[in-house]
Amino acid sequence: MPPAPRPDVAAHPRPLDAGWRQWIAENRLRHCTPESMLVTMAQAGLDPVECEAAIQAMESDPAFLAARKFQQLQTKLESVMANQQKLLELDPHYAQVEKRADVPLGEFLEKYVVGSRPLVLTDVARDWPAMARWSPQDLRARFGHLQVEVQAERSADPNYEVNKLDHRRSVRLSDFVDQVLAGGVTNDYYLTANNEMLSRPEFAPILADIGSLPGFCDRSQLSQRSSFWFGPAGTVTPLHHDTLMLCHTQIVGRKRWRFISPLQTPLLYNHFEVYSPIDIDRPDLHRYPLFEQATVLEVVVEPGETVFLPLGWWHQVTALDVSLSFSFSNLAVPNHYPFQNPGITNW
Repeated sequence: MPPAPRPDVAAHPRPLDAGWRQWIAENRLRHCTPESMLVTMAQAGLDPVECEAAIQAMESDPAFLAARKFQQLQTKLESVMANQQKLLELDPHYAQVEKRADVPLGEFLEKYVVGSRPLVLTDVARDWPAMARWSPQDLRARFGHLQVEVQAERSADPNYEVNKLDHRRSVRLSDFVDQVLAGGVTNDYYLTANNEMLSRPEFAPILADIGSLPGFCDRSQLSQRSSFWFGPAGTVTPLHHDTLMLCHTQIVGRKRWRFISPLQTPLLYNHFEVYSPIDIDRPDLHRYPLFEQATVLEVVVEPGETVFLPLGWWHQVTALDVSLSFSFSNLAVPNHYPFQNPGITNW
């Protein structure tokens, strides 16, 4: 694990204060050597003699010794997860995301829900009016006069998903359709699930375009537990995990989905809520070396196909074309799960 970031240093170097002492503790917990830490601290302008004494004192600090105990418990849990993952990967087909139709309900629940495996269902939308009707032009014709909430100016913010509330903009849907069709490949703007437009009665015709649902879904909950997505080729939903299970149906365009097992969470530097800072397309292995051990599953989802996302699976999604999608989480099985998410913002 790489060293912890050092505390901010102003124009006049800071003394060996609480921030630096926390830095010492964090780096010793990351198994950094005292010698390498002394080099960093000296470069920051601190007194090497004082720093060496502080590093030595940390080894007998009661709070640090308590942290070492909790570190042992965490390491044990990580080893259990890693070994379970190794067993799963003994399956020669582990890295393949299946595409299937007519999956019996019992098999679906046992193999994919309880068994926690991603799946692409190819027959969910076969009778949906949306498949014949939906297009950007149809959106403009039916709903173009309505205001919708989109994410905008994402390209300038490397943490656009974490900061998604800051990127909310209200636009007329017809204007957004024109922007998507004229803008080419971009990740700068996207109408995502957070828009909650399907809760508005004026968008009820969209739900009327959804036909039969799988036997594992509760139709009565569809309007409360569904979302609409629309954006250009190039939109990226960065690596994260959801806190429930869901289905995501492609109506127009293709998306590339990448998945990583929740058992490999310790490899993904999940320091804040449900997000990983890793971009699967461009992983920074110097900063995040553990990611090299992760097994990434990949599948391209075509129009009419539906991804089943099992509980807790990490995923990064990229639109390969102008894309309209519909997601729903109204599974007729328990689908509310508590996650104790971290809130660390300074690692």
